[in-house]
Amino acid sequence: MDLIAVNDRGLHCDSGGFFIDALKPVEEALITHAHADHARGGSRRYTAQEDSLAILRHRLGRGCSIRGVKYGERFKMGKTWVSFHPAGHILGSSQVRVEKGGHVWVVSGDFKRAEDPTCPPFEPVACDCFITEATFGLPVYSWRPAPEIADEILRWWRSYTGGPSLLFCYVLGKTQRVLAELGKISDRPVYLHGASTSITELYRQRGVRLPETRAVSETESSYPFRGDLIIAPSSAHRSAWMKRFKKPQTGFVSGWMLIRGTRRRWGYERGFPLSDHADWQGIMDTVRETGASSVLVTHGQDEAVSRYLREQRGIDARPLGAAYGGAGEDG
Repeated sequence: MDLIAVNDRGLHCDSGGFFIDALKPVEEALITHAHADHARGGSRRYTAQEDSLAILRHRLGRGCSIRGVKYGERFKMGKTWVSFHPAGHILGSSQVRVEKGGHVWVVSGDFKRAEDPTCPPFEPVACDCFITEATFGLPVYSWRPAPEIADEILRWWRSYTGGPSLLFCYVLGKTQRVLAELGKISDRPVYLHGASTSITELYRQRGVRLPETRAVSETESSYPFRGDLIIAPSSAHRSAWMKRFKKPQTGFVSGWMLIRGTRRRWGYERGFPLSDHADWQGIMDTVRETGASSVLVTHGQDEAVSRYLREQRGIDARPLGAAYGGAGEDG
């Protein structure tokens, strides 16, 4: 029984009358998390995990119709039962479990298996068919613990007093995770680009503990930021905004930094390989823990993951298709 199929508007559950992470405006859209490549505007009604509602309204507009549900809460949609379960990716990120007639499908959205103080940990959900991401679906991708990366960031920051340390990372999820990890080992305030400030405050409003932050925009224009850490989105790199800072050192936080040469191509002096996606082993462990006999793979290395699962695990696995492909934007 194919509960979910892909078409030009995204992942469609005909029995439930809804789409998951719709690519175009639809009547009923279920959202796995608030990153822009999964939460698109224009749909008539949305359903998402309750921790992500403020962020979604911030991004999609306060006038949009969004229903919030708790993790594990079962609700009826058409002929199906649906529930959201922690994905461990960012605040409010969810896997969507869909059940009909004893058959269970789970859409993972983006997920990670590593510990993250800013969101609940990933919860394996038993299913017949598992739809998994494969952004970092190659054996070369193997993540070190986040506290180790945070320690490297702190030493990089403290060792430079010639100017500010500009650390670039994705606004939603990565910024707050870096802040939370740094807050465990440093009591110094961190300065934020305006785009990072608003999302960080929404995290605080949901009870996420983060260290003191200050907005760059609210700092005296003559302040030199010498020896300070400033976190900003990658879009600010090499922009006019950077002209304010004298002699900065630059770093970038992303799983893509694990590959030698990527940092140089992207123009950063230092790279810190911290990802909010599952690595190769995390994907393989998750497939095993779901007990799924069928796996559909999307985003990134879908062909490599599918082939390995078929040939080495004996699982009916295949890429979901180009309409729902593409690597995750946040790394």
